[in-house]
Amino acid sequence: MTQTELYERLKKEFARIVEENGLAEEPVEVSCRALTPEEAIGRTRRTDFPILEGKDVMIQAEYRGGKGQAFTDAPAAFSGTLAQVLDLDILHDAHARGLFIACMNAVMVHLGRCVGTVHCRTQGPEQCAVDMHAWLDREYPDARRVGLVGYQPALLEMLAGSGHQVRVLDLNPENVGATRFGTLVEDGARAKEDLVQWADLILCTGSTLCNGTIVDYMELPVPVVFFGITLAGSAEILGLRRVCFADRYE
Repeated sequence: MTQTELYERLKKEFARIVEENGLAEEPVEVSCRALTPEEAIGRTRRTDFPILEGKDVMIQAEYRGGKGQAFTDAPAAFSGTLAQVLDLDILHDAHARGLFIACMNAVMVHLGRCVGTVHCRTQGPEQCAVDMHAWLDREYPDARRVGLVGYQPALLEMLAGSGHQVRVLDLNPENVGATRFGTLVEDGARAKEDLVQWADLILCTGSTLCNGTIVDYMELPVPVVFFGITLAGSAEILGLRRVCFADRYE
């Protein structure tokens, strides 16, 4: 699937969901804004999460009490109707794409079509690593070589200390080439094909939806599980396996 096909499918399917639920003609406002790091994940014990270092920005959309979030490197504010959201150019405009994804998450959770659209806070990110460890042992007990796509320090520390062989890819040049928790952070653009050949399982951040690189991790011969909040609504639409424990910690 190409990026064009991906975003066209998301727009088409979301438009269908809006129409089926009679929301298309409603003059309902959707607001969206960037969150401060403390608003996004609270005061965590560790300080090496990318959002705390200014590498990522989380935006939040609200729709009829439903909140949807998305990590993006192109944050923007927005207030308008669902019709306007559906008119956004999400293929060519990264700002529009983040808005669309956050708004879709807010609508989808409002409709009961997904869960885990709001990031866990304070102790949640580290508890997520504990729960992920247990989940991997239960769901993929034979996966010894795990590829982590997207630098998430709590998950990487867990994987590195759990008996798994682990490789981590990232696109942030400040991370690439660094050694974190005894693991070299590799270039996500250059090493992805080798990672696919090496891994028994790939854990991929759902934030790849915002920059389009998610298509590199779809329809692969190795199992891929996406994690995090950004992909919440889209995973249900695209039929992708996603794991997120954020709703446990609310």
